[in-house]
Amino acid sequence: MTDTKYTPEELAEIQKYADEAEQGYEVEDLVRRGRPRLGPAACSVVLPVRITPALAAALDARSAERHQTRSQTARELLERELVAS
Repeated sequence: MTDTKYTPEELAEIQKYADEAEQGYEVEDLVRRGRPRLGPAACSVVLPVRITPALAAALDARSAERHQTRSQTARELLERELVAS
């Protein structure tokens, strides 16, 4: 018995991952982290914006209707208003 808070099953899983890491990984097989690309240009600008609670509630309601995040809905609205017009 070891002096640890991990169960034998957890220790075996940790060892399995350690053995896998020691063998090395193919870079192409690794999962990309971070936010997905917004388009073919692969770059985006973060735009912090302050809005009223009422506007935030309206954005949340629209986002829920469309099953989207706030960002997705805000991008669509901005594109419709600024780019498509």
